Amino acid sequence: MSPIRLHRMLAAVLAVAAAASLGAAAADGPAPPPPPGMAVATFAGGCFWCMEAPFDKLPGVKSTTSGYTGGRTKNPTYEEVSSGATGHAEAVQVVYDPAKVSYEKLLDVYWHNVDPTVKDRQFCDVGTQYRTAIFVHDGAQRRLAEASKAALEESKPFKEAIVTPIVAATEFWPAEAYHQDYYVKNPVRYNYYRTGCGRDRRLEQLWGAAPH
Repeated sequence: MSPIRLHRMLAAVLAVAAAASLGAAAADGPAPPPPPGMAVATFAGGCFWCMEAPFDKLPGVKSTTSGYTGGRTKNPTYEEVSSGATGHAEAVQVVYDPAKVSYEKLLDVYWHNVDPTVKDRQFCDVGTQYRTAIFVHDGAQRRLAEASKAALEESKPFKEAIVTPIVAATEFWPAEAYHQDYYVKNPVRYNYYRTGCGRDRRLEQLWGAAPH
């Protein structure tokens, strides 16, 4: 196990202890439907800590939630998903106002914040739980996602093939409270993990020096 992955595990353990001391508990049950007038998008891009911030910055995004999806286990825990035995991927669910931000824009932000050239890993994290995937919620999202992927395959600035799948969304299970907004609540640990894992370095190699 790499020192950075070990650091992430230790940071999560510390966060669990802190959450327990405050009486925080894991979410019970799948995520509810979005409020009226809002839409939902779901993306897997490796560590969910790192996938909230890019979407939170977008005007029109109401909320982001870290969680687990694409697997077999109901009400999975972080420990279960981290073992790779549940089939779930770490993912982020984005609730947004389609009158203010388009699904196409969300797709663009997603692509530029992942390495779509590798299977069952992202950066220093290895395993199916860290796979990339676009989980589509309806036919319109699937058409837009497939068009986005096709356009990217034509214009991509790197030579490797894009292996990120587009799959039907299944139940999304919100992760434990200590994972939500981790980059805000634990900025030092978050930045140490993100930098040490090589995420930004690899993103710059793939996409250039634009903000991610």
